[in-house]
Amino acid sequence: MKEKIVVGISGGVDSSVAALLLTEQGYDVECIFMKNWEDQDDEICTSADDYNDALQVCNLIGLPIHSVNFSKEYWNKVFSYFLSEYKAGRTPNPDVLCNREIKFKAFLNYAMKLGVNKIATGHYAKIEYKNSEYRLLKGKDKNKDQSYFLYMLSHDPLSKSEFPLGDLNKKDVRNIAKKAGLPTADKKDSTGICFVGEQNFKEFLERYLPANPGEIISLDQKKVGTHSGLMYYTIGQRKGLGIGGGHSNLSSPWYVVGKDMIKNNLIVCQGKDNPSLYNEKIIATHLHWISNLKLDTTKELTAKIRYRQKDQFCNIEMLNNNSAIVTFQKPVFAAAPGQSIVFYNDDVCLGGGIIEPYVN
Repeated sequence: MKEKIVVGISGGVDSSVAALLLTEQGYDVECIFMKNWEDQDDEICTSADDYNDALQVCNLIGLPIHSVNFSKEYWNKVFSYFLSEYKAGRTPNPDVLCNREIKFKAFLNYAMKLGVNKIATGHYAKIEYKNSEYRLLKGKDKNKDQSYFLYMLSHDPLSKSEFPLGDLNKKDVRNIAKKAGLPTADKKDSTGICFVGEQNFKEFLERYLPANPGEIISLDQKKVGTHSGLMYYTIGQRKGLGIGGGHSNLSSPWYVVGKDMIKNNLIVCQGKDNPSLYNEKIIATHLHWISNLKLDTTKELTAKIRYRQKDQFCNIEMLNNNSAIVTFQKPVFAAAPGQSIVFYNDDVCLGGGIIEPYVN
C-alpha cells in the first residue's frame, strides 16, 4: 500500500513540481490549496487565479485537490503581529510566522485529521535525520535556499515533513515542469507576502494603520525633509526618502539609520560607509533552537540578518534562555529591529531569534 502524503500546493511552479516528484516516487499524493487571506480586491491577493493554476496542475497529474481556508488563523497569528510591529516602527518578518503557525501547524493539523502523518511543501531546504533528531539544512540552490524562513520550526513538524526540492536548483525545477507540460512552468515567482501582492506597500499599509507624518533629521540634528510615517521605512533604506540637494556638501545618498518614536523623527545619514549604519553587536531575543542538543557557544557560527544575505561569522553569548548578545566578526549593514537573525553551523540551520539593538 502506498504511503499517503498531503502536499501544500500554491499554484506556483515549486509546489507543482513537489507534487509531481512525490507522485513519481510512489507516494499516494493529495493536494491542499491554502487560502490564507480574505480580500475583495483581486488586485491585492490573487488566490482565485492561483487556485485555478493549482487545479490545472492536479488535473494534469491526476491528483485530488481541496481548498482549505486558514484566513482566520492567519489574521490572528500572523497579520495582527505584522500590524503591531509596524505600528511600533519595527520591521517584522511575517513569512517566518506564517511557516510556523499556518503551513507547519494549521496545515499539518488538518492533514493529521485526514489520517495522514506526512506533509510536503515546495520549500528550497532539506531535512536530515541524524543522531536521533531531525535537522533543517540549507537547500542545494543557495540563491533560493529558504531555511531562513523555516528557523522557527521544531523537531515535531520537521519529522512529519518532506521538501522534495531540497536537492534541486530552480533551473532544474522549471525544466522538470516544462518537460511534464505543467501550466505553471513559466509562471513568475511570487514576491513579498500574499496580502500585499504586487501593489504599493505604502498604500496597503495605509488601509490598516493611520499615517503620522513627521520630520527627517540628520545625525547632526538638522531637518533635511519630511516623512509620511515611520512605519513606511526600515533601517538601511535608501530609496523613497525624497531628500534633495542643498542639505550637505556631500553628494552621497541618504540612508535611514534610526527612528525616534517619541518625537516622530526619521533619522538619516549620508553614505553607505557611514559607521552608524553598521552593527558590531546586536541582541537576539525570542530565541528558538531547532536542535535538542545543547548549543556550543564557544564555537564560531554564521548568521544571516536578512534573506539571501551572505553568511556572517559571529559568536553568541547567552544572556538567558530567551536572549543572547551576538558579536559579528565584521560589522553588518543595517540590522533592522524586528527582523530575524538565523544561525548556522555550515549548512545546518540551528535556529534564530528577533533582532534588537545592542546598547552599551
